[in-house]
Amino acid sequence: MPLVCFTTAIFYTAARQCRLFANKKDLFVMRSSPSIHNVPCTLVTGFLGAGKTTLIKRLLATKVPDARWALLINEFGRIGIDGALVDSAAADKAVAIREVSGGCICCTSQLPLQIAIMRLLAEHRPDRLLIEPTGLAHPKVLTQQLSEPHWQHTLSMRAVMTVLHAGQWQQPKYRKHDGYCAHIKAADVVLVNRYETLDNGEREALSAWIQTLNANARLIWDSHDDAEQTQTSAVLSELLNSQSHLIGQQTQRLQRFGLQSPQQVAMSTPKAENTDAKALPYRYHDIQEGVLIAGWRLPSDWQFDGNALQDWLLALPDWQRIKGVVHTKTGWQQLNFTPDSVSTRTTEPQADNRLEVILSVSVDDKNQEDNAHKKAPSRGDNPIDWAPYDTALMDLVLPSPS
Repeated sequence: MPLVCFTTAIFYTAARQCRLFANKKDLFVMRSSPSIHNVPCTLVTGFLGAGKTTLIKRLLATKVPDARWALLINEFGRIGIDGALVDSAAADKAVAIREVSGGCICCTSQLPLQIAIMRLLAEHRPDRLLIEPTGLAHPKVLTQQLSEPHWQHTLSMRAVMTVLHAGQWQQPKYRKHDGYCAHIKAADVVLVNRYETLDNGEREALSAWIQTLNANARLIWDSHDDAEQTQTSAVLSELLNSQSHLIGQQTQRLQRFGLQSPQQVAMSTPKAENTDAKALPYRYHDIQEGVLIAGWRLPSDWQFDGNALQDWLLALPDWQRIKGVVHTKTGWQQLNFTPDSVSTRTTEPQADNRLEVILSVSVDDKNQEDNAHKKAPSRGDNPIDWAPYDTALMDLVLPSPS
C-alpha cells in the first residue's frame, strides 16, 4: 500500500483563481491580439445528471474538420473531471478545452468567467465557443452576465440549450426543487432525453409543466435512436446557429453591474505568485450550495479493483453525482454515475486518478449511534466525518506489484 500523506486542501477564492490566470504572457496576449467579434457562443445547461456532457459530445460531432471550436467547462468541485469525459471526443475534433473548477462561475464572481472566456478567445481564436456550467449553476445569473454590454460585440449568443432528464422529472423531489426549475426558466430550448418510458399522458403533463415555467421555450424530444441520428444532427446544427431570444431580451433591460470590461480585468490583474501543482495524493472536502462535495487525486500508478471501487461508491450515503477517471487492474475507466444511470467505459491512460462525489445528506440526530461516520451538522461545520471514507478509499488501492 503506498504511503498516504494527504496534502492540506486549500480553498482558492474567486479572486485568487483569477490572479492565477494572469501572467506576463497572458497580458501580452490580451494587449496584442486583434479584436475578436461576434464569436457564436452556446450555453448548455441542465441539472446534475441531466446529460449535458452527452449533449456536448453530440454537438462536437457536428463540427466540420476545418472549424476551430473551444469549450469552457465549469466544475463545481476543485479537481476537474468533465474535461476528461469529453477530452477524447474533443481531441478527435481538434477542440480547445479550458476548465474552471472550484465553484460555480455564475455565483462566485464574474471574474473567473470573464478571464476564462477571454483566454480561450485570445489564445485559440475559435470560430465557435461552447460553455457547459455546472449542474448546480444559477442559469439566470449566468445569462445575465453574458448579456452585459461588454460581451455584445465579442460574443454572438446562440440559443440556450437546457437538457431535461425525463426520469428525473418523474420524481417530485426534482419538480419541486427550485434549482431544477431554474434551468427550465432560463432556456431558449429544452431538450428532453430518456423519455421513452413516459406514456402519452406523462408526455403531455411534462410539456404542460415546461410551458408553465417558460412559455417561450422550444421543446424538443431528444431521441438517441440510431435511425434518427441524421435528423437529430440537423436539429442540433440549427440550434447552434439560432440566436438566443432570452439573452437578447435581457440585454435590452439589463442594468449595468459596474464591472470592468474583460480586457481591462485581464490587464489590471496582478501577476500571481508561482504555485506548484498539488502534490499527490490530494483530497478535499467542501460544502457549497447546500451539498457536500469530496474529491481525490491519486498517483496514476495506484490501481483499483474496478468492481470493488464501484460497489463502494454506490454505497455512499445519498449521493447525487459521482464522476471519475480511475486506473483499474483491467485498465483506465471513466465513471459517470447519476441516481438514474451508472456509466463506465474504458479510456486512455491519464496523468492521475480522479474521483469526485456530490452528496446530499440528511443526518438524524437520533440515529447517531447507528451512523458513527456522521455527526450532527452545526453552523460552519461539515455534517459528515470524511476520515473513515478517506481510509476506506485507501484500503481499496491494490498493493503494488512486488
